[in-house]
Amino acid sequence: MDKQTRLARTILNGFYSYFADFENITLAARTRFEQAEWAAMHQASTRRIDLYKAKVVETLEFVEFIAGDRLKEFDFWSETRGIYSDLVRGMTNFEIAETFYNSIYNAVFEHRRIRDKHAFVFSPQGDMPPVDVSRVVKRFCCDQGIDAAIRALLDHYALYIPYENVERDVNNIVSAMRGSLPDAFDVDNPALELQMLEHHFYRNKAVYIVGRLVINGSEMPLVFPMLHNESAESPSVYIDAALFGSDRVSLLFSFTRTYFMVDASIPSQYVLFLQQLMPKKAVSEIYSSIGHHRHGKTYYYRCAYRHMRSAQDQFIVAPGIKGMVMAVFTLPSYEFVFKIIKDKFTPPKEVTHELVKEKYQLVKRWDRAGRMADTQEFTNLVFEKARFSDELIEELYTTCPSQVEISGPALIIKHCYVERRMTPLNLYLQDATDEEVDEVMNDYGKSIKELAAANIFPGDMLLKNFGVTRHGRVVFYDYDEIQPLLECNFRRIPPPRDDFDEMSSQPWYSVGPNDIFPEEFRLFFSGNQRARKAFDARHSDLYDASFWTDLQDKLREGVVKDFYPYPRNLRFINQHQGAA
Repeated sequence: MDKQTRLARTILNGFYSYFADFENITLAARTRFEQAEWAAMHQASTRRIDLYKAKVVETLEFVEFIAGDRLKEFDFWSETRGIYSDLVRGMTNFEIAETFYNSIYNAVFEHRRIRDKHAFVFSPQGDMPPVDVSRVVKRFCCDQGIDAAIRALLDHYALYIPYENVERDVNNIVSAMRGSLPDAFDVDNPALELQMLEHHFYRNKAVYIVGRLVINGSEMPLVFPMLHNESAESPSVYIDAALFGSDRVSLLFSFTRTYFMVDASIPSQYVLFLQQLMPKKAVSEIYSSIGHHRHGKTYYYRCAYRHMRSAQDQFIVAPGIKGMVMAVFTLPSYEFVFKIIKDKFTPPKEVTHELVKEKYQLVKRWDRAGRMADTQEFTNLVFEKARFSDELIEELYTTCPSQVEISGPALIIKHCYVERRMTPLNLYLQDATDEEVDEVMNDYGKSIKELAAANIFPGDMLLKNFGVTRHGRVVFYDYDEIQPLLECNFRRIPPPRDDFDEMSSQPWYSVGPNDIFPEEFRLFFSGNQRARKAFDARHSDLYDASFWTDLQDKLREGVVKDFYPYPRNLRFINQHQGAA
């Protein structure tokens, strides 16, 4: 057996090891949920994210040993790629295996000379395996009535702990269907069918049953969230809501939320079904949402490459107030932005490049609570220089010249983050109606509170550091000053001792490095009284240090807050007397 074959098999064995451990962590989610081990659920999610890099590093040791002095030879890797391609041909998860190979190659060559003949820039088998989605779908017919179909569905998806009141759950679901579905989805029509993905989706303190309603060729996405009553003496579960439509499901699978745990041994089957439910959502984001964020990155790159090859517009400086830490640019026809860490930060920022990278990694591994954008990190990303506007070129050379390299017609960004584009909150407010201002500022306050409940303090809460998604949801995206809430010291400003103190431009009290004075948060609304008035009407409690210290006490006690990825008015809480 030659070196190339041994190397290809070694990389594939590394992938098998990774995928098996990924599946094992995922399969344990059910037991963690049934035992209400919420802290362990978060730890498992973090461990699964970290697993990929750990397996790449572990496999790389064997790769370097086997390749020996041929490790840096491109012809050697081209031959190895061909053998690896044959080994994974026909595999049901070949796309994930090819991405693992790419990670090994990039680790060896530090993300340079990425060519399709050396690595899988594009797959010879296509973007996704030709899967049969029907093999992972459970069908529930309504020929015996909608009540019987829902009861059969709940019986099929029952866990080892019982339903608190299954008849109540059936009635709640049927009532919601009768009250919320359009006329085309007649719940009394025996031709109506429920098609649900065979395995549960676990995340944080909830489990979701995901599928669709089908009748006469029409489809309606459908999700049933299931919660734990958290009773030590009599643990049970209950259906918390019924979510209908692509927009509701899309919010559930948002790029602002933690990845799901779902037993998808053939990931593409689940991705394809979910993409049918959410046709506006990028396939790359769906891969990421079920935990395969590295392949999500691969898929994103392929789609981005194709878009940039077909589009004619130029890259420009992203609209909005320029950041102190990041230079941001975008393509007007494209839904993402590119963020580069500046060489020098605008005063008074005092962070470092490494610290900023650590913050972004923290966000990747943390519970994003539906309020922080997921990002993809790239090294040595290649663009056509001619596509960059003169203003953008000048901006990059002024703010981050160390991160820009010109090679012939190519412009290489040495390190950047890619993030879904949102409307900066300060820009959104400029043209918003009074009603829209009231709504978005209420959600801005909710976002701060939900981040805090997830043990995240945003740090710099200026309006420009938050964005508004296409669903109207406020999301935080400036991470250079975030820190765990428990590391913060929230204080009230001491009253001035005399007139001299009161007139002084300098604090008359000591200020430690982690001291935070919530009374000063009002300064974030300087120049926008409409926004401040709307915020104060709903969230003035955020100006009080006791709000923050009380929340810290709960976090220290181990309280894990629920983050509902759907409006509270959709919950069956009024019918459920035992819900927390």
